[in-house]
Amino acid sequence: MLDDTVLDDPQRLSDADTGGLLRAVAMGGAQVRSTIEAAQELELAERLDIGRPRSLVIVVRPGAGLAAAQLLTALLAPACPVPVVVSDVVPPWIGALDVVLAHTDDPYDRDLAASLERAARYGATVVLSAPPEGPVASSVAGRGLLLSPRIVVPPELSFPRALTAGLLTAGALGLLVCDVDGLADRLDGEAARGHLDQESFVNPAKSLALRIADRTPLLWGLDHAAVAVGQHAAYALGAHAAVVADVADYRQALARPALHTAAARGGDERDIFADPDFDEVSAGAPPRALLLSVRTGPATDSARYRVNETLPAADVLAPAEELVDADDVACAAVLALRFELAAVYLGLAAGTIGGAGRVAPRSV
Repeated sequence: MLDDTVLDDPQRLSDADTGGLLRAVAMGGAQVRSTIEAAQELELAERLDIGRPRSLVIVVRPGAGLAAAQLLTALLAPACPVPVVVSDVVPPWIGALDVVLAHTDDPYDRDLAASLERAARYGATVVLSAPPEGPVASSVAGRGLLLSPRIVVPPELSFPRALTAGLLTAGALGLLVCDVDGLADRLDGEAARGHLDQESFVNPAKSLALRIADRTPLLWGLDHAAVAVGQHAAYALGAHAAVVADVADYRQALARPALHTAAARGGDERDIFADPDFDEVSAGAPPRALLLSVRTGPATDSARYRVNETLPAADVLAPAEELVDADDVACAAVLALRFELAAVYLGLAAGTIGGAGRVAPRSV
């Protein structure tokens, strides 16, 4: 059970956070800056000045890099002049005209190592975001571009690094234009707003954690980039808070009428007389719809109009309404960081992570 009093007690939060996760989450901006520095020292932009590639192949492995790849693909999709292929292995047709991008936090992923070694042997340009040791790094030694982490965080918190590596690669190839330098400042600002000293009524991460607490989150995106952020949010909630979430495009959610109806009812307040210690809840945690929006424009406005008609009580998380002059990349990354912080706060308050802040069971 969640002890929500922990969220507004900085000392108990600090005591509970024995692994320093809150500090690690707040280093998202530092991850972005260090990745940019590594790319500059590697002369990534100059070495990727190879003209338009035949394809961009994004190799995804388990962990935070999966959602980063999905988000990068969604950001590229509207106007990308080359095919973008997402796969867990390098495809057999890979050749010298292709660019391969991969991220992993497991330096001993031998399947990835073998796949990248084959890509490099066939002359493909390989950009790898990975630790500098182990078979994965060795697979492209002298034949690929290795962006090694300079800020050490737990693997489940490497999303900013994975995303930045992808953005820098896409930018150097002329496939995407975004303000990567300004992204770090945006993430620093979100981390400051979500600091443990900030009370829940002004702290967007704590407020989000309270909305999710003891509920089944339905993370439904109003655009493709938002769906990718929802995938990362579900990953973070599972990694830190042991919370299972549903992720879908909102149009797909409409095609599941039973769940959609449950979501409409899930916005109702719970019975104030319910006793969680004695009342048996056979149906599990009630759902709560959280509608995510990254992009702006007529398509998103139309989707939000439909949402207001069918789920008027749903929460809409749209960072573009909060951030002045922010591009889609910044909006997506800020929303992803907010969910990471919320997941860690939930985990600390519920005792799924941490130690000293866990509350002893009440005596009966």
